Amino acid sequence: MDRRVVFDFDIEFTNGGGIQGQDFRLDIEKDEISDKELSDYIVADLRLLMVGKVTILNKYYIEERHKRKIHSENTTKELLIDLSHTIENGLITYKGLPAPIICDYLSRENSKQFYEEGTQFQIGKIEMVTNTGTYLDCPFHRYEYGKDLSEIELAAFTDLDSIVIRIPYTDTLNITAKHLKGYEVRNRAVLIHTGWDSHWNTETYYENHPSLTSDAAEYLRDCEVKLVGIDSHNIDDTRGKNRPVHTILLGAEILIVEHLCNLSLLPDDGFSFSAIPPKFKGVGTFPVRAMAKIYTK
Repeated sequence: MDRRVVFDFDIEFTNGGGIQGQDFRLDIEKDEISDKELSDYIVADLRLLMVGKVTILNKYYIEERHKRKIHSENTTKELLIDLSHTIENGLITYKGLPAPIICDYLSRENSKQFYEEGTQFQIGKIEMVTNTGTYLDCPFHRYEYGKDLSEIELAAFTDLDSIVIRIPYTDTLNITAKHLKGYEVRNRAVLIHTGWDSHWNTETYYENHPSLTSDAAEYLRDCEVKLVGIDSHNIDDTRGKNRPVHTILLGAEILIVEHLCNLSLLPDDGFSFSAIPPKFKGVGTFPVRAMAKIYTK
């Protein structure tokens, strides 16, 4: 026998008024469903607008044959994939650069003196270089008069149509234009999946890592890509002092995201990519919470 949930609901509208329902029955595909899920379902199913508080009351479950197709069968869901490494106190991203110091500015214990009994807060303090964790580079990072983070439009790093190009580090450490040809890259974020993120926070991560060559950067620039990301220690070969990939891409106002992870969880195509930094003036690079949005049935 199928499973259904029975409940009452009370919906308030932000522009006044409300509606109520009693003994409402809903087909479900699992043993239980949360009040939040029920609230979202009712609002979506009734196509309600200007909805404020939704209260679910008197909820219980029964065994009864389903009356219509289960809601989730025909619903497209968004799946978010986290592509950022966790930043923690003492993390080394680059050898030679200081690790972040993450501590209390105001501890919970010390905050008690400012608030009523039972109320306490923590205010954190972070001291770090901006090249920490998974971060985004904009032109100011390389060019004195390039755009800084405060000048980059939101559309440049939010919900970008994207593609993953898989070039395992076990095959090559030098990613050339030849590796990138044959893909639809124009006006897209191009994410290079090498698998090097498996060495994150180890000694191996810092040395002899995968990187792009200058001709690869020129090819991506000429294809007018929106952004280039990589799951490696640097998009440039760090064994020398020149940085042609940063120079070429940032010179064309193509953003760079380094130290990505979890690219193995993404499809090759058909997803969007976001890597949103804070709006700092006078800063050319900063950690981001990079993520991919995949639509699933």
